Amino acid sequence: MFHRDLSQTTVQPGALSREKQIALLIGAALAALLLLIGLGLAVYYSLHPASAAAKPLSGVPRDQSTAGPLGSDDPTRARRDDLAARPMRTGSPADAQPSVLSTRVPGFIMMPRSTTTGPAGVPAGFEHTPAGALAQLAAIDKAALDSATLGGARTVIDNWAAPGGPTSATWSGVKAMADFLSAAGLSAGKAPNLALTATPIMGLVKAADGPDWVVACVDFEVDATLARTARVALADCQRMVWQGNRWVIGPGREPAPPPSIWPGTDAAIDAGYKELRSG
Repeated sequence: MFHRDLSQTTVQPGALSREKQIALLIGAALAALLLLIGLGLAVYYSLHPASAAAKPLSGVPRDQSTAGPLGSDDPTRARRDDLAARPMRTGSPADAQPSVLSTRVPGFIMMPRSTTTGPAGVPAGFEHTPAGALAQLAAIDKAALDSATLGGARTVIDNWAAPGGPTSATWSGVKAMADFLSAAGLSAGKAPNLALTATPIMGLVKAADGPDWVVACVDFEVDATLARTARVALADCQRMVWQGNRWVIGPGREPAPPPSIWPGTDAAIDAGYKELRSG
C-alpha cells in the first residue's frame, strides 16, 4: 500500500514531467472528491509544497446535522431520521486506495436488472425490494459521476429526488463534482480528455422501514483518466423511497457518510459491504 505525506515531499520545481503533473492533478482532484463527503484526504502523490495542488483542500461535507436525528412530532419520520443518521464504521484515507484483496467470502447481494430507461437516461425499472432500491441508487450515482460535468450531475438529481430531498444546489453528488473539477483546474463543462467511470462493486442495506423506505449504500471503484488513470473507492448512502412505480432519493437529510473502502478488501468486508452480483 503506497502512502506518502504531502508535507514530506522534496521535489524540486521543474523536476516533474508533464505526465507526472497531470497524474498529480488527478490525485488532488480525487482527494478533494473524497474530502467533500467526509472521508478526508485519500490519495497522496509526490508534489512540490509550493504547488497550488499541495494547498489544503477544503470541501463542504454533508450537512453536519447528520450526526443526530431531525426533531419531529411524527414518530415515523423521527424513526427514519434516526436510522439514516446512525454513524457507520469509519474508514482511513488508506482504505480508499487500491489494496490487497481478501480471500474471505463477503457474501453477496443479487442485484435485479433494469427493465427500462428512466429520466436523464438513468437505468430504471428495478423491483420493489431493498435490493431494487440499492440497484437504483447505484444507477443514479453512476450516471452522475460518469457524466463528469456539473450539468450532468444536476440533471440526474433534478429527476431522481423526491420533494424535500436533495436538490441540484444541495446534493453531495453535485458538491463532489464541483470540488473535483475545481481541483483538476477544469470548467463545469465536459473536458474532452477527462473520463470518469464509476463501477459499483459492493454495497449494503443499512436500514429498511416498511416496503417503501430503505437506506441503501453503494461502494464504487472510481477511475479518473486525464492522460493517466487514478483509482479510488468512493461510497454513498441515500434514503430511497418508492414513489409511484420507481425508487427515488427520498426527503430528509442525507444519511451519515459511509466509509469509502477499496472493494474486496478485509476492511470492506469488516464494514459490512457485500459483493454486488447481477441478477
